[in-house]
Amino acid sequence: MSKELVAKMNRQVTQLKPSSILEFNKQISKIEGIIKLTLGEPDFNTPEHIKQAAINAITDNDSHYTDSHGIIELREAAANYMNEKYDLNYDPASEVLITAGATGSIYSSLTAILNPGDSVIIPTPIFPFYIPITQLNGAKPIFIDTSDDGFILSPEKLAETIEANRDTVKAVILNYPTNPTGVTYEREDLEKIADVLKRYDIFVISDEIYSELTYEKQHVSMGTILPEQALVINGVSKSHAMTGWRIGVVCGPADILAEVGKVSEFTVTSETTNAQRAAVEAFTNGMNDAIPMKEEYAKRQQILVKGLTEAGFECPNPKGAFYIFAKIPAGMNQNSVDFCYELAENAKVAVIPGATFGPGGEGYVRISYAASEADLREAVNRIKAYALVK
Repeated sequence: MSKELVAKMNRQVTQLKPSSILEFNKQISKIEGIIKLTLGEPDFNTPEHIKQAAINAITDNDSHYTDSHGIIELREAAANYMNEKYDLNYDPASEVLITAGATGSIYSSLTAILNPGDSVIIPTPIFPFYIPITQLNGAKPIFIDTSDDGFILSPEKLAETIEANRDTVKAVILNYPTNPTGVTYEREDLEKIADVLKRYDIFVISDEIYSELTYEKQHVSMGTILPEQALVINGVSKSHAMTGWRIGVVCGPADILAEVGKVSEFTVTSETTNAQRAAVEAFTNGMNDAIPMKEEYAKRQQILVKGLTEAGFECPNPKGAFYIFAKIPAGMNQNSVDFCYELAENAKVAVIPGATFGPGGEGYVRISYAASEADLREAVNRIKAYALVK
């Protein structure tokens, strides 16, 4: 009977495949002694002062439903944080929404924006979750391969793609610093993209969750350049090592955010109360909590870059996040899925296939350096030994 019932379920759901990243990670986790450089999660602990704020909320019985947009103290703290850091000016009462992690912001934003038959422009390689969320809403992802442009969205290709799909394009996705490449957009890049988008009634969903993890220049938010069309996504997951707390933030024009807020309200009602209190502490007294983490990531990055280069990988220095998107050496299997399984089985090092991240990703692997220095050094030694054998 269940098979017959499944056949009657939402086709947008049943046609989706499980996350290929999570599935790959699950499969290789069975290999004894493997070093996993797979998931995008800080290996640091949440700072003690933030944990204590959550404990205080629990002991104070602060455990009831909150405003569906988030407690006002958190919206004020988030607005102030982003103003101090990125010169963004949002009204916490009407232009800031607290969501279930940045993924909740992505889901609520796309669901509020899209109608069946719409399309969303997605520059790739990119974090793949935008794709199924687009499809769940009956919309079509349109990919722009950025691999020939330094993994930066070309304004010329953007304009060309919009014109070719002018009747359906509703939104453009930006994610920077970018998962998986570690590339980020500078002000000049964003201004050129904005010059294109200003010509159209098109949303830009700017996922800036890695904004605190930039290594060369200060992060520039799309919200400062295209405020009337941008929905800016951020949160505490990467900046404060709080992935499991599930607190995201989306900001934008009040009338647009009111619609996004409806989706969040009817999906989760409100976010966990003590997690919101912890996030208030993070945004208020943890303004610079990311700095020591970023300094450590920068050291780890150089360990990987040096070792991978010696092993024959093309490995440009990333400018943000904690990933390296490395080109598989010419003498090795260029099918990234096959290569990653081979590497896991023979070298006992797990990295994510580049093909997972869409067009332009094949022939690459994503390596996370959100891991201990000892694990990274051992992983490099194993990869180099494997490369010599091959």
